[in-house]
Amino acid sequence: MKKSSTKTRVRYSETDQMGVVYHGNYAQFFEMGRTEWLRSLGVTYKDMEMNGIILPVVSLNLTFIKSALYDDILTIHTFLKKEPMVKIEFNYEIKNQLDELICTGSSVLAFMNSKNMKPTRCPDYLLKGLGY
Repeated sequence: MKKSSTKTRVRYSETDQMGVVYHGNYAQFFEMGRTEWLRSLGVTYKDMEMNGIILPVVSLNLTFIKSALYDDILTIHTFLKKEPMVKIEFNYEIKNQLDELICTGSSVLAFMNSKNMKPTRCPDYLLKGLGY
């Protein structure tokens, strides 16, 4: 499946008093990965919303392996393991500048029709971009 990699530098505001990235910030790192993964297919959240599709997060899982620290350069690897249907499951690996694994995780998002707020299938343009 298509894999995307996004880099970011840990900002001071993302850390605690020990200079370690606060755990709540990993959800934002995952969002950065998802956004750039979609963009690599030529799709943006804005495009999807304009076409009547929203993508709420329905689950989020994280496993912390090593601390990320202030000023580290993180690479967020984002990929899918299976074809999206009504839901899309993103998988993530975050590594530091030494290529050490920091965190793994996944998030599941549901494709929803923004008008009736009911689940809908993955848009054809996204499936086509993935080669389905």
